[in-house]
Amino acid sequence: MQANFQGGDLSSDGGLMLLRRIDARTGLSCMAAKALTERRAAGRIHHRLRDLLAQRLYGLCCGYEDLNDHDTLRADSLMQTAIGRDRPLASSPTLSRLETGATRADAWALHGVLVEHFIASFATAPKELILDADASDIPLHGEQEHKQFHAYYDHHCYLPLYVFCGQSMLACLLRPSRIDGARHAVAVLRLLVNRLRQAWPKVRIIIRGDSGFCRQRLIRWCERSDVQYIIGLARNKRLQARVAQAEEVLRRDYERTGRKQRLVSEFSYAAGSWNRPRRVLTRLEYGAQGVNPRFVVTNIRDGDAMQLYEQLYCARGEAENRIKEAQLDLFGTRASCHRFAANQFRLLLAALAYTLMQRLRETALRGTELERASAATIRVRLLKIGAAIVRNTRRVRILLASHHPLRHVYAHAARAMAP
Repeated sequence: MQANFQGGDLSSDGGLMLLRRIDARTGLSCMAAKALTERRAAGRIHHRLRDLLAQRLYGLCCGYEDLNDHDTLRADSLMQTAIGRDRPLASSPTLSRLETGATRADAWALHGVLVEHFIASFATAPKELILDADASDIPLHGEQEHKQFHAYYDHHCYLPLYVFCGQSMLACLLRPSRIDGARHAVAVLRLLVNRLRQAWPKVRIIIRGDSGFCRQRLIRWCERSDVQYIIGLARNKRLQARVAQAEEVLRRDYERTGRKQRLVSEFSYAAGSWNRPRRVLTRLEYGAQGVNPRFVVTNIRDGDAMQLYEQLYCARGEAENRIKEAQLDLFGTRASCHRFAANQFRLLLAALAYTLMQRLRETALRGTELERASAATIRVRLLKIGAAIVRNTRRVRILLASHHPLRHVYAHAARAMAP
């Protein structure tokens, strides 16, 4: 038995052609290239800006998080075919210059691409949009600009702000970590709401977040701007006193029955810094671990407390899953550049790769066993397919593995994205 790497034009990424098709259908890499400013000397350009972005995005989707990988991938015939070239692609130094030379204007432009791409994904105007705001950490291990220690996460990190609408990412703003978690949230949400209402003037918009976003500036802006909100409210002595009697009833019922007790109710409440009372939902539980209260403030008038809490507020946990997908599956934590602006650009590349995979899942995999799969699962089960490439002057033939278990899903996805 003998093994070597002399098989010729073989690739382990047969699913690249699906990425090429969804990218061509949605125009994501072209939109991103048009949004960026070309700063290279015209006479020295060997790789179009669109090709550089597509090469980086396809690489992230297929699991190649390091730029060094592209020193080998640039000669991969299937990667070349997916990009639309028949000669070597960009090297890792070329891609590195693209990232390290990024500016704040580039970050602004790519955020605009995320929003415009989201708007273009709707055939008709939606009646309601729910925007989920949340923060997470990006661990740092070098001497990056604005590197700071965060006591809660117990390490040096950045603290990016994410905004999702369903599974679509609309913003991923990189921030230093020694700030309030809701910092810049009002500015980001104001820009998003204004653009969404410009596209759909009659759309109903709901802002959703945990107690870290319960800030008067955000709440009052929502009320002035006719935006509805449902946001977690941190516990305090006054809130605890309001529900003490109900908790005592739950305690007695638990001791009598031995079963966990639960109650969802509401009341009107105003903190000392609030300008007026607001509707507060409360979820009370008593079990083996004792009492476990939750509080939520909202300006939504329709719907009872149980419906709003369980069906609307609790669904915000889906945004946390999407953040994990973008950070872990699409390598959104690779903030290893020294410059802060370059790390923001890298975060946005991960966001664009996430968007590409999300649109693949939404458009091509609906009705298959992968329609709810994570990006990592889609990569392993659908993109990583052995393939041989035969190219001549007239056509390119891609010969995929004959016994791939999900060949029917691949065929379904290809047909769903047919021109």
